[in-house]
Amino acid sequence: MMMPHAIKLYQTGDPEVMRFEESNFVEPGSGEVLLRHTAIGVNYIDVYFRNGLYPQPMPGALGKEAVGVVEAVGSGVTDVKVGDRVAYCNGQLGAYSESRVIPAEFLVRLPDGIGDADAAAMLLKGLTVQYLFRQTYRLREGETFLFHVAAGGVGLIACQWARALGARMIGTVGSDEKAALAKAHGCEYVINYRKENFVERVKELTDGKGVGVVYDSVGRDTFPSSLDCLKPRGLWVSFGNASGAVPPFEINMLAQKGSLFVTRPSLFSYADSRSALLAMSEELFSLMQSGKVQTVLRHRFPLKDAAEAHRLLESRSSTGAMVLIP
Repeated sequence: MMMPHAIKLYQTGDPEVMRFEESNFVEPGSGEVLLRHTAIGVNYIDVYFRNGLYPQPMPGALGKEAVGVVEAVGSGVTDVKVGDRVAYCNGQLGAYSESRVIPAEFLVRLPDGIGDADAAAMLLKGLTVQYLFRQTYRLREGETFLFHVAAGGVGLIACQWARALGARMIGTVGSDEKAALAKAHGCEYVINYRKENFVERVKELTDGKGVGVVYDSVGRDTFPSSLDCLKPRGLWVSFGNASGAVPPFEINMLAQKGSLFVTRPSLFSYADSRSALLAMSEELFSLMQSGKVQTVLRHRFPLKDAAEAHRLLESRSSTGAMVLIP
């Protein structure tokens, strides 16, 4: 029997620390399934685990999201069966692998009509937009809001979801090409931050009032400017650190800028039960099947070339989503 391969870490650092090696074959235990991966999602959280921002014991693994086919089930598994196409995005690290054993409770079955690569490129990012728009701050029809990195993997889903909700998205991007892409996917107003001051432009677009919510996955480079885009009692949702961690700040700043609210959410605090995961996934899959939200899959890499994918992701020159193919 050929042993499956996986990306392993023996230290944190640059993309070169990733090693493509054989891994041990494991039979599924009680409540577990054996999956053969067909597509693996690449997300910025993977970079954080690789570079050490999010610590893990060594030797380590990477990847939170993948799609695969169930090849074996352990005792007590009733939700899925051998042959099912399933996806997950909130299991333990280890998705950067040809196959793995994972608890069945993390899996959602894929509806017909949603392809493997599309689902691997969509699930984590799509569920992120679900909790941001539907739970962290419930966007209303006609509401104007700010979303940074509008042409990224999460951003292009956000553009489409905002359009489906009837909300008016102001998106920031770093190039004219990205501006056109965001606009084409439903972003109503696009700001190229290399050419315009996004705080001034947001104030112009809102008649000086600011927005009720800013969704910010950039971190250090957009702080504290994101706060200056908010109206009094507005909410800054800091859900990522693509440019580095937000520096410590005096909490009095929030009072001085208008009694602002701040939250640092994560998907895994929202999809924290099987019922929540299934409900969130159902809403996402329904939008995908209706065509209102579609995968923008722009980059595919062989699993063994995961380092190349990470280099592109960290360059901030990529658009849309990327997947690894085992």
